[in-house]
Amino acid sequence: MTDPDIVILSGRCITFAQPDITALAVKDGKIAALGTDAEIRPLAGPDTKIIDARAQTVMPGFIDSHVHIFLGSAELSNLNLRGLKGREALAKAIADYAATHPGDGMIVANAALYDILGPGEETTRQKLDAILSDRPILLMAQDLHTGWANTIALEKAGILHGATLPEGNEIVMAPDGTATGMLKEFAAITPVMRLSALGGRDQLGIDTGRDPSPAATPAQRAHDKEVLLKGLHHCARQGITTLHNMDGNVYQLELLQELDDEGRLPLRIEVPMLLTNSDPIERIDEALEMRRRFNSEMVWSNRVKMFVDGVLESYTAFMLRPYPGKPEGHGEEIFAAEHFNRACIYADKFGLQISVHAVGDGAVRRVLDGFEAAQKANGKRDSRHRIEHIEVISPQDLPRFAELGVVASMQPPHAPNGGHFDLAPVGDILYPDQLPHHFQWRGMKETGAHLVFSTDWPVIPIEVMRVIRTAVSAGPIWTDSPDPRLSLMETLVAYTRDNAWVEFGENKKGKLAPGYMADIAILSGNIEATDPEEIESLTAAVTMCNGKITWTDGTLA
Repeated sequence: MTDPDIVILSGRCITFAQPDITALAVKDGKIAALGTDAEIRPLAGPDTKIIDARAQTVMPGFIDSHVHIFLGSAELSNLNLRGLKGREALAKAIADYAATHPGDGMIVANAALYDILGPGEETTRQKLDAILSDRPILLMAQDLHTGWANTIALEKAGILHGATLPEGNEIVMAPDGTATGMLKEFAAITPVMRLSALGGRDQLGIDTGRDPSPAATPAQRAHDKEVLLKGLHHCARQGITTLHNMDGNVYQLELLQELDDEGRLPLRIEVPMLLTNSDPIERIDEALEMRRRFNSEMVWSNRVKMFVDGVLESYTAFMLRPYPGKPEGHGEEIFAAEHFNRACIYADKFGLQISVHAVGDGAVRRVLDGFEAAQKANGKRDSRHRIEHIEVISPQDLPRFAELGVVASMQPPHAPNGGHFDLAPVGDILYPDQLPHHFQWRGMKETGAHLVFSTDWPVIPIEVMRVIRTAVSAGPIWTDSPDPRLSLMETLVAYTRDNAWVEFGENKKGKLAPGYMADIAILSGNIEATDPEEIESLTAAVTMCNGKITWTDGTLA
């Protein structure tokens, strides 16, 4: 072997392939050799960069298998309301942001609580007008499925008096025929989001999956690339080397490909085609064209994404039974069963992977039924179809994941003990008998299902260590619930090796092994020796993607 580009020494290596490793060599974007310091150090030449890991963890780069990269990137410049409560606190936050961001452009505020004004108090346009009336405001719930706008925002968006929307989306109306200000789901939010600095281009991948119309100007494309680049570097700081995006259109893929062509893309990313409930099944042909055009190891597309329900907090998650506190409704049944089954059969027939947002137990069953219909129609294959979230599940459906080969894609910090969301009220949102089946990643794994972890950024911050800490240390949510905790190694596998597997990349990434991609994270300490409750104190000291250092905190490299 000619001189390696990089040699890492004195590491506490977690390889998922080979024990007793302390050092490795990187050449031309691949891992060239692993061994002890004594074996690897002599390989270094005069131009080899040597990194002393100082007995800190060296492991495969993290693969976050569920993010919304454009939305998350845009949010980095928005007003952050995470954890903020009370009318006075909200008014001050908006006033301060308006003062530092003068002009008449819309203020977009993220991570708003459903009861941000106070317990049981509804957020309305009139209450937002009392805070700021002459400049559009849009508050986005931290789950991204609900927004609240003031009157001027609704007027400028042309929806103060309502609008016709696809099923499952709602502009909540008052008895006087005007909008209350509450907007449920993406098609209701997007008209207001078009007033933002990005003109709603960041929202298209999760709303319609279409490209900007009219087409983005060269100046807009250049602006959007810089927005994306800021978010991509933010991810690299976490030790992340690959992202699976959960919304998509050709526009996003083109921008990411341009960044790669310019040598500026700091990590790998897969972007799906979004199919909505108002689309004809044949629109999936667009996914085939996206797969043909974008198929490199840095930017690729091979998946169809769908939403079959909303979220628990707004009673839009689709449930098998009516909500106990809302007996008139089961939530939003976004895709009818027959339509969804046909979509699954069509996509599966062409070898496309399918991932579906399903929060409620009714939605999870709907998706399992659709995947089963595809198997019956097309024959069973190694499809690795995925269900995203799975916050509530019927015990009857648990074994179906392993039986059908369906991947459970879960986000531990979404659980109430993850530090971001409150308990779903028993007797209002959940029945007592649903509690043992609420956020049960261990229960899912014990059925033999493939389990993968992610953040769902920007629903929660893209903090890898919070996911790991929650999965290994957060005990039962409810007094009598099963313990959901996993071991550290089970959790790391779900965030690296198995996330590589779910993208059909298990033979080239997700491990530290000769010939594998040099996608590597060096942590700021030894994660195996860190108290589980203290794991969030760790950070990424070095991130390497394709053999190139994409982030360093300056302590090692």
